Amino acid sequence: MSLERIFRGTGLRIVALVAAIMIWFGVTSERREQLLERSYEVPIALVGVPRDVIVMEPVEESLSVRLRGPLKALRSLSSQNLEITLDMRDAKPGTLRALIRPQALNVPPNVEVISLEPASVSFRMESRRNKNVPIRPFFVGQLREGFGYSEESLRIEPPTALVSGPASAIRELDEVFTDRIVLTGRSQSFRQTAGVVSDVPLVRVLEPQTTVVTVEVAEKPPEPETKPASKAGAKSTAAKGGSK
Repeated sequence: MSLERIFRGTGLRIVALVAAIMIWFGVTSERREQLLERSYEVPIALVGVPRDVIVMEPVEESLSVRLRGPLKALRSLSSQNLEITLDMRDAKPGTLRALIRPQALNVPPNVEVISLEPASVSFRMESRRNKNVPIRPFFVGQLREGFGYSEESLRIEPPTALVSGPASAIRELDEVFTDRIVLTGRSQSFRQTAGVVSDVPLVRVLEPQTTVVTVEVAEKPPEPETKPASKAGAKSTAAKGGSK
């Protein structure tokens, strides 16, 4: 065997040995890194909620989670990139209690979930209902002195809105309102396009998003003057009172 072949083979063995050592260090460095524990506030995400049900409030917005893992891995985590997902595909109306399992938390493989607090969340779910209700204008302020309008002269086009929300809230809902319509200082009839809104939690307006309100403003008729009682009438009244 020539010296050239010997040195060539030795060089290849050295390169292979160095590569193996580097791979070993890369694989084991994570294991040899100091392990720490750290707490996070992790948001809860509900996925797959059926369209015909509504999750009622209040719902836990976040959980306190304690994790254990390498310093580098823990430093890469935060409340912004951690999330607990709960599958709601089979949810039905009623009270639901969901256990929070460590598998629901999206952490790297080298990070261990030590604790979850609370370990479960409970919330109520209701059926979704739709309903048509009248739209009422929301007036702010007063017309210019001496002017007014009658309820009969108000025109709202369209006059009703389709709303959607929890069955219990929809049963009690009789009307929705427009955005603010300012009357202050007005002395002439006007038309205004206004948004249609609901002030009931979890109830939203499906359609229309806006309506046109027409207000017929007119000058108020003067009030009739009250005539003072005549002196003769006053004396007659006094005389009748004294004769009793």
